[in-house]
Amino acid sequence: MMGLEKFSLGLTGGIGSGKTTIANAFQALGASLIDTDLIAHALTRKDGLAIPQIREEFGDQAISGDGSMDRARMRALVFNDSAAKLRLEAILHPLIRAQTEQAATSATGDYLIFVVPLLVESGNWKQRVDRILVVDCAEEIQITRVMQRNQLSREQVLAIMRNQASRQERLAAADDVILNQDGLHLIKPQILALHQTYLNMSAQKSGSN
Repeated sequence: MMGLEKFSLGLTGGIGSGKTTIANAFQALGASLIDTDLIAHALTRKDGLAIPQIREEFGDQAISGDGSMDRARMRALVFNDSAAKLRLEAILHPLIRAQTEQAATSATGDYLIFVVPLLVESGNWKQRVDRILVVDCAEEIQITRVMQRNQLSREQVLAIMRNQASRQERLAAADDVILNQDGLHLIKPQILALHQTYLNMSAQKSGSN
């Protein structure tokens, strides 16, 4: 993966699945987290590396008064215009990949977890990591969680979900699955068991290099 020796996995899940909570639980056990969403936010805040290119490609209206990317405006634009979405991705994806590789190189945890919300949609992650871990839950639970958390209507949540891979597509890509429907306390044993599995795989990979 990316020319690295360290064992790595990609962690993904639909909106409202609880992937951040579960990623943090693995981090507490000793894994290094690299969150592509956080990297994208850093690239598009004031003085972020992507801002000059975004301004050049989309004009001053794409930049907020504080110098960061106008997220609401750009979200609405790419939601309705697939060509604009591709233009924005052409700016962000190479930068995200470079920053991701840089973070991976300096990570010191027992193994690497790349948290990638759109992992299934983003092409070649399956080839870039050793395993894929999917955080799964029923779609009705996703909808309820996101409505409560983000103060969105059911229709707004469904529109977001339609722009993500389906539950079936994510599960088809998974090597491991955590079903997160009833709270973290009930899945902690599963997290601990997977952590031990990943430690063993990491040791095997290190020994074979």
